[in-house]
Amino acid sequence: MPTDAADFPLVGRLQAHLEAIYGFRCEARAEAFVVVDAEVAALLGGTGRAPEELLVLEARGDLEVALYLDPRLRDRMERYAGSPLGSVLEGDLDGYCQVTEGVSHFLYVAHTAHYERTVSLLELEAQAEVDKFVVCLMHRWGEGVAGWARELLPRLFDRVAYQPLLSVEERWRYEEANRVSRRFCARLMGHVLSRRLDRLLGDLRYAYRLGAEAKLRHFAHGG
Repeated sequence: MPTDAADFPLVGRLQAHLEAIYGFRCEARAEAFVVVDAEVAALLGGTGRAPEELLVLEARGDLEVALYLDPRLRDRMERYAGSPLGSVLEGDLDGYCQVTEGVSHFLYVAHTAHYERTVSLLELEAQAEVDKFVVCLMHRWGEGVAGWARELLPRLFDRVAYQPLLSVEERWRYEEANRVSRRFCARLMGHVLSRRLDRLLGDLRYAYRLGAEAKLRHFAHGG
């Protein structure tokens, strides 16, 4: 499927960053599946309600995916092309997290498909919430990360708003994903404040490889 990925290198950089955090490499590259045309996305099943959507179709045992990214979102991120990443986090954290969420969805679906494991929408959303926190956190690991982490946690998990057109079921799923992933990220703060990168990555990688209900229980309760 033709894409405009060459004009959106942030997608590839984010996938590489997530792979480094979780300690694996996925053969499928998100940039090869990017769609920026809203009409094409609609034909593939997109709702048009979000600036990023992972579109998934399973047919005869094969999985077809496309990652829709709104051209306006791409334009917002292009303003920071060539700028230090810190300027993106300060200038448009929301836009950066939206792209991160799309790449997170793509990578997690590809990862679980490789192991022939199904994934629930709640699991997918909860993992993306963790991924947004950790990606933004790691960008400032060497520059006063404790203060940044204390600022980032409430910004990503407490100061949130949900789309008004969500169904009751969709609203519950997003709120529950926020709740369980926040609890997990709050527990990670101990490693952040003590600057134990090895333990932080160990916990993240362990949780990433858990499946379905085990992951959600671990996020919510630990152990």
